[in-house]
Amino acid sequence: MSHIKPENAAQLEEAIQWVLSQEETMEIIGSGSKRKLGRSVKADHQLDVSALTGITLYEPEELVLSARAGTSLMEIQEELAKHNQYMAFEPMDYGPLLKGKADAGTIGGMIACNLSGPRRLKAGAARDHFLGFSGVSGRGETFKSGGRVVKNVTGYDLMKLMAGSYGTLAVMSDITIKVLPAPPEEKSYVLYELSDEEANRAMSVALNSSCEVSSAAHIPQIISNKLTQEAEERAMTLFRLEGHGPSIAYRVDKLASILVDFGQGSLVADPESRSLWQKLRDAEVLSKSEERSIWRISLPPAQGNAFMGCLKFNEQAEYYYDWAGGLIWLSLTGDHNASLLRDKLKSVGGHATLVRSAIGVEDAENPQQPLEPGEHALMKRIKDNFDPKAILNPGRLYADL
Repeated sequence: MSHIKPENAAQLEEAIQWVLSQEETMEIIGSGSKRKLGRSVKADHQLDVSALTGITLYEPEELVLSARAGTSLMEIQEELAKHNQYMAFEPMDYGPLLKGKADAGTIGGMIACNLSGPRRLKAGAARDHFLGFSGVSGRGETFKSGGRVVKNVTGYDLMKLMAGSYGTLAVMSDITIKVLPAPPEEKSYVLYELSDEEANRAMSVALNSSCEVSSAAHIPQIISNKLTQEAEERAMTLFRLEGHGPSIAYRVDKLASILVDFGQGSLVADPESRSLWQKLRDAEVLSKSEERSIWRISLPPAQGNAFMGCLKFNEQAEYYYDWAGGLIWLSLTGDHNASLLRDKLKSVGGHATLVRSAIGVEDAENPQQPLEPGEHALMKRIKDNFDPKAILNPGRLYADL
């Protein structure tokens, strides 16, 4: 496999045009921090966009930032912090979970995988903050979509296609996102020793209140000590509140009164609160043993507890709920049945992604939720329009996509 490393957008277009002319294929990588996410790619060439770096536009007063695709997220976050701003969707760092380096992600990989963290409940996903891009399609054609303003109705909204496409449609060279003022403070209200069912109800009550809870999660007893390092294991249900101090204090009191039927909680302040949510964001509380498979399960929040209750896992299973029950992180030993897991999800309208496979488990060949025939046909048509010769990341999402 040859290694191609363009240094600018023109060289990127030239590289793709050359591979297209040779009727060969290429794997797209940046820092490689999420290379093990999804199916492995077997290609003739490796296209490395890590040299396409640098913030090209940042207008704090306009809440907009543009950067080349290979720009480090750490660099972007540090620049935003200078102006008390942030990426509200809180992108996850997959590095440690995939046995790689922490803080190695790039803005291109973040958008390509549509990464979002615990604040997704309030802020939305990465795609909701994706304003525009420039890139090169599998046809070898440079194109642009979107712009540098939040309210933009020019042309087709191709950002929704690019976000989560895993580099199978086009290679992005420049990306523009919306940023927001960072909340000056955050605190977490914590309830203890709730069952999964009680926690699901408590999170539903909190999210439907006027307390402006930005994140809600439930950590069962079996892994709770990995979150706080306390010797005592007890289930924890967390609610994050952000903003100015007086506002947080008022909302915490109100939240405590609303949740009084679930027990008396305690308050966790900065910086411990931020540390807790970062651990949940990056799934640090799950065992990283190579004998385990890590699943990311998305489903309606009200169905989270019911879904877990109908599965018969062994005592070694580890899991926790994020997004008020709408996201379940699940760690299983290698002898589980992926088909059974996904069949149970169909009845509640959810889907499961295999983030990391245990050694010797064949599920790695089908990490994404299988598509229905109509969905598959639609995705195939989109792929054929952007990349008719299937030269970009062949098989990254599905065997023929």
